[in-house]
Amino acid sequence: MTTSHSPATPAAFDTQEMVIVHRGLRRESRLLAELIAAVEPGDTARAQVLAAHFELYRTGLDSHHHGEDLLLWPPLLARVDLEAEVVLRMEAQHERVAGSLAAAGEGIAAWARTADAGRRDALVAALVEHRAALIEHLDDEEAELLPLAARLLTAEEWAALGDHFVASMPDKPTLLMLLGVVLEDADAEERARLLGSLPLVGRIAWAVLGRPMYARMVRRVRG
Repeated sequence: MTTSHSPATPAAFDTQEMVIVHRGLRRESRLLAELIAAVEPGDTARAQVLAAHFELYRTGLDSHHHGEDLLLWPPLLARVDLEAEVVLRMEAQHERVAGSLAAAGEGIAAWARTADAGRRDALVAALVEHRAALIEHLDDEEAELLPLAARLLTAEEWAALGDHFVASMPDKPTLLMLLGVVLEDADAEERARLLGSLPLVGRIAWAVLGRPMYARMVRRVRG
């Protein structure tokens, strides 16, 4: 395919970082549906734990996608010709993912108050639908969008996505918990690369605060 523009400087970044982020999103979207399906009717304490975890997941996914909407699609659309269809398809998929996430959010708020079996089952169905839309998007993005981004974006433009994510977090504990979500399934090399990209204060915060906080969260959420 042809392109109409080239980035101002050669790309010097690794899009594998986004694949690692996607791995965490795939896992958590699956676990939410599985864990909620296993909650006994009337167990509101357990329902509220999982509702809080859903909010963490929603915060991470919303911020991740908002960064792409704001900082990824516009420069790519300005530089592509025939490949514009790929970018426009990503935008449309974001809308479907956001709609399915909103539906699940409404369902979980209602279910968490009573842990009713009927609302639980409707919520699980909504989460399964959300995950299907999410997986379609993540698979498509990795196969077609990331190679495009690696070819057309500058390293500074790519780095802006991570900066936006950090700046959009409501507080430091949320940021550390989402770092744990990303690091959990990373291999040793990927973990070293991700942690190495953090400033020293960030690495210390993860080691001292984030890692034990995330371990406690995993035990609480997954039982």
